[in-house]
Amino acid sequence: MFDDANVLITGGTGSFGRALVTKLLETHVKRIAVYSRDELKQFEMQHLEPFCSDDRLRFLIGDVRDSDRLEFAMRDVDFVVHAAALKHVSIAEYNPMECVHTNIIGAENVVRAAIRQRVKRVIALSTDKAVNPINLYGATKLASDKIFVAANSLSGSIGTRFSVVRYGNVVGSRGSVVPFFQKLIQGRTDHLPITDPRMTRFWITLDQGVKFVISSFNKMQGAEIFVPKIPSMRVVDLAKAMAPELDQRIVGIRPGEKLHEIMITPDDARTTFDLGDHFVIEPAFAWFNRDSNADKGGKDVPQRFAYASDTNNWWLSVDELRELLSTESADIMQ
Repeated sequence: MFDDANVLITGGTGSFGRALVTKLLETHVKRIAVYSRDELKQFEMQHLEPFCSDDRLRFLIGDVRDSDRLEFAMRDVDFVVHAAALKHVSIAEYNPMECVHTNIIGAENVVRAAIRQRVKRVIALSTDKAVNPINLYGATKLASDKIFVAANSLSGSIGTRFSVVRYGNVVGSRGSVVPFFQKLIQGRTDHLPITDPRMTRFWITLDQGVKFVISSFNKMQGAEIFVPKIPSMRVVDLAKAMAPELDQRIVGIRPGEKLHEIMITPDDARTTFDLGDHFVIEPAFAWFNRDSNADKGGKDVPQRFAYASDTNNWWLSVDELRELLSTESADIMQ
């Protein structure tokens, strides 16, 4: 699919962006535009392998809030991955309008630029926090998801197609609890802080997330939300896996934080298909081909089905978490 294609990644200097660029460089892609607003991250990325030795890469300074810059950057682009967002729950709670401008207005800008520049396909990254949101970050990502799904009704004869990929916490991302615990351990802390001993989360590696996004480009009709089947973990088990000798101290849930996350609600279940290793939430549009996922072997999920981190049937043990962390250590420390 990416042979001789031009790809643009918003937020391309983040953990996910770097991993996606690395994977795309293994294909016959023609050009990859890394679009982000942080010049330091771009400078650092340009001096790392494999990025520094491949002339297919272009580094573009820009903000998703800037619609003119986005439109200019998308000239001759075939595929867009929208990964740029303000993602920290507590920071969003304290700076709500900044989060709205980036995550909602930025999403609208990406849609408009993609349609005007006749981009073929766009995938936006979502989060489990967008489902039944109780914090501002999740609410803005829910709005973003709705914008990208609805965009398929706006592209008309231009034919730009938009879909969403939704998954949970990424092991190797800079914003996850893993690097936070890692720094405390390296600083010789005598305990690890736990917000609540009941807390659970969905867990996915960077590599798994990247592969799922790439595969979704091949599967998308437009307007779907793709959800991978991934394991859950208990935060207390993660702390045991990283530092079994350290005490755990309960510090209380932060503003806007949930005990458990959910990726498919019972209300979504009416339009959700189970395709073996992932789910697809179909849109409510009349033009959507509802036979497509059924033809691929997809099955309706049960009525009132919910895909939540605390009721998931796939769990990571302490030993499995420890093994996973050892294989992801290079990404975690970036």
